Order: sequence, then structure tokens, then C-alpha cells
Amino acid sequence: MESKPETLVILSPGFPANEADTACMPPQQLFVKALKEICPGLNVIVLSFQYPFTAAEYEWHGVKVIAIGGKDKGQVFRMLTWVKAFLILKKLNKQYQLLGLLSFWLGECAFVGDSFAKQNKLNHYCWMLGQDAKKGNKYFNWIKPNGDSLIALSDFVAREVRKNYGILPVYTIPVGIDTSLFAREAVKRDIDVLGAGSLIPLKQYHLFVESISFLKEFFPDIKAVICGKGPEMDRLKELAISLNLKNNLSFAGEIPHGEVLTLMKRSKAFLHTSSYEGFGSVLSEALYAGAQVVSFCKPMDKAYRHHFIVKNKEEMNIRMWEILKNPRPDNEPVLMCPIQQIAKNVISLFAESGPEN
Repeated sequence: MESKPETLVILSPGFPANEADTACMPPQQLFVKALKEICPGLNVIVLSFQYPFTAAEYEWHGVKVIAIGGKDKGQVFRMLTWVKAFLILKKLNKQYQLLGLLSFWLGECAFVGDSFAKQNKLNHYCWMLGQDAKKGNKYFNWIKPNGDSLIALSDFVAREVRKNYGILPVYTIPVGIDTSLFAREAVKRDIDVLGAGSLIPLKQYHLFVESISFLKEFFPDIKAVICGKGPEMDRLKELAISLNLKNNLSFAGEIPHGEVLTLMKRSKAFLHTSSYEGFGSVLSEALYAGAQVVSFCKPMDKAYRHHFIVKNKEEMNIRMWEILKNPRPDNEPVLMCPIQQIAKNVISLFAESGPEN
């Protein structure tokens, strides 16, 4: 009798629609690719709940993706998506020897994954990736996880989970970066300040715009760029115009991941104004690109060179001024976490635990 291929199933709210879709969840993309790189014999299947918005099965860098196409519809439609996911898992469990299930975020994917894993005595880990650690996450009551099944994205996320739910995740595994994506040749750092992320209220990009206005008093020709899209775009553009930053601040919109990394290589400073951040892959990417990084959030307890943590807007502006006035800044890359090591750390959890009894 032919043995079934050993398979890891990853449950995610979304996944790239094709190999050119590099702007969709870059950290998770890199992780899945690294997983295939370090475990070429492992069959990896991604079950994507909501995005792409059309139901389909396709290959992505040698990984099978099953998109349910939930389209983020609520109520009955969402429950229907869960039922479809459960039935797909049932089918996969017959076709393959499942090593286990890995869910991105403690949300609907973890809820379905946990239910199926318990029913079929499979290992299931949930990788908590940021805002799911906040208070008010209903899925904690529904799943009732223990610390053994939780992977925290950072030391900060682990503390948030303990503070808000009285559970300490046993594992802490941050996102990683693929160093091969960064150009080796030196480039001119012709961008003074860069920002990148979703333009939503949580990210506080109005503080970014206001900081550029403050810095312009000292550096009249300052050049800043914000990458990303979101509901705050129009408001931020209006704020920039009102502060007379037309020639100083540009909005690049959503651009391919590789182009964001290129902009980081060209930047002197990376300013991250988010009020809450589980880890923020852009922080580690900017550090490896050689930029000086300023943020309100400190994801890991360990301190990293070139990463400056500030408490308020005033401290932020002072630190940014100090960085930009330095005539000979240190632009040596700082590597926080290589993605290959991150993939090894995650897959080792399944290798160590084996099937449930």
C-alpha cells in the first residue's frame, strides 16, 4: 500500500492570488516559501478563507493553495466558509498523512483548525500575529486555548496575551526576513524618511506627516515617502497639503514588496508611528536595509542597534532630527531574524510533538 505524503496544512485569512501578488501578507509569504526551502520533501497546503475573493485551487511556488473565496462576508456567509473549510480539511485528512495544522492569527482560522484537530487527534498551533492578542477577542472564549498551542509573534504579544487572557504562550517566534531579496550593491540614500504600512487609524500616520512638517523647519529640502494604502489616504494627503509639504512628502500607494525593500535601501531613516504592533516585519526589513529605525513599539525584549524606541511625539521628533543631522550615519545592516531559521523553529514544533494520543 502506497504511503500518504506527509503534509502540513496552513490556515490563513488570506494568501496571494498568484506569484506576482507580493503585496499580500509579505511576512507570511516569506515564511511559506522558506518552509518549502528547508523541507523540500514536506507537502505544504495553504487553506485560505477570505482572499482571494474567488474560490480556486492553484500552485504558488510549489505550494498548493485552496482558496475558499469567502470575500469577508459576515454572518451566515462566514459560517458557510467555516463549514467549507472543515469539509476540505476532512478531505485532506483522508488524502494525506497530516503532520498537523498551523493557523495564522487567533481568529476564525484557529477556531476551525482547533475544532478539526481535536476531533481528529491532530496537532494544531496558532501563531498569534498581533492584534489578536488585544482584549475582546471572542475566539479565546470559543477555543479556550492553552499556552502549549500558542506561538507568540514577539515578547510584546506574549505579554499582551498573559495580561488580557491569563495565558502565557509557550513559544515565541517572530517573523523573519529573506536576506537574498536585498540588493547587495550600495545605493544613494536620497530619501530622508520612509514609512510603510496600512493607512489605518491604528498606524497613526498623521504623526508621520506632522513630523515631516516639524523636520522641514531644519531641513527645508527634506524628502519623505509613505508606502501603503488604506482609508486614511485622503485625510493624510489633505493634511500634507495643509502643512505645505507638497514638495517634501509623496504617497507611493501599495507597491510590490521588492520595491518597498528598494526604497528602504535608499532611506536614511524609517519612521513607524503605529500605536500597537505585534512585531512589524517592516522594522526588521528597514534595519537590514541599513536605515535608522524610530518607533513607539518595542516588539522584542532584546535591544537592536539602530532601532530607537520613543515614548511620545516630542521624543520622536528629537530622535528624527538627531538622525538626519548626522553627516556620517552608520548604515550597516542589522539582521534580527533570518526567515530560514524562523521556518525551522516552527516546523520543529510539529516534529517534536508528533501525533496526539
